[in-house]
Amino acid sequence: MNKKVVIAGGTGFIGKYFETRFENLGYNVCIISRKTHHINWNNTASIINALEGAELLINLAGKSVNCRYNEANKQEIMNSRINTTNILGESIMACNYPPKIWMNSSTATIYRHAKNYPMTEENGEIGSGFSVDVAVNWEKTFFAFDLTKTRQIALRTAIVLGKDGGVMTPYQNLVKFGLGGVQGTGTQKFSWIHIEDLFQIVLFLKERDDLSGVFNCSAPNPVSNQMLMKLFRTEMKIPLGLSSPEWLLEIGAMIIKTETELVLKSRWVIPDRLEKEGYTFAFSTLQQTLQDILR
Repeated sequence: MNKKVVIAGGTGFIGKYFETRFENLGYNVCIISRKTHHINWNNTASIINALEGAELLINLAGKSVNCRYNEANKQEIMNSRINTTNILGESIMACNYPPKIWMNSSTATIYRHAKNYPMTEENGEIGSGFSVDVAVNWEKTFFAFDLTKTRQIALRTAIVLGKDGGVMTPYQNLVKFGLGGVQGTGTQKFSWIHIEDLFQIVLFLKERDDLSGVFNCSAPNPVSNQMLMKLFRTEMKIPLGLSSPEWLLEIGAMIIKTETELVLKSRWVIPDRLEKEGYTFAFSTLQQTLQDILR
């Protein structure tokens, strides 16, 4: 009988990658989503059945934050994370043979705008504002479940870079159309992770029965926005790029219906716990990562 993995919210960029990688490793992968050919969030019996005997549950569910933060979107961003996490926790409690481990998405955005020193799990300072409120409530909901047979890990994930999705396309378009200069001051930090490292971290944590709690999933070498754009231009062989001051980004964000926080917040997050526990990154520098993705 195949080993079983359940991916909740598995229809996005990360979920599709994980599904393919797990299938290649011989796992039977069950997807919970709102799409008709998957297990539906409203079908509690099917969710419980999928979770029975599973080695691993990964929850990636939640409305994309790449939108305008009006009241309707803010409510949906929050509720889509809290409600799905509650459904999964209650379903695990109803299992006779619950999953051995439950990994729930969280976000590196939980930390404050950081320019003076990097945020670790132990010494990082929780920020303020809507995005932080979402992350704090998400983790609070997740860890409120006291599960004796299921290990729980929250993945505080930085911006995920990989082919065919995520933020790569908009950044490539900026550079391609001559707008690949610094954004805002350019001094804000950019924390990121290659999608393959994120997958390998999941495997690493799955095998380590002694580990639970919160882990920063970010590469060990964050860069400034200025260096980020320079590396994109270098790898795409486009030497020049116009810079975008904050006021121009605000106008652009309104036009494309997103928020400037996604590029202006200084995310300086390092994977302190992972490195101390012995995880070795396959893609530790942004140059390596872009060379792999853009080749």
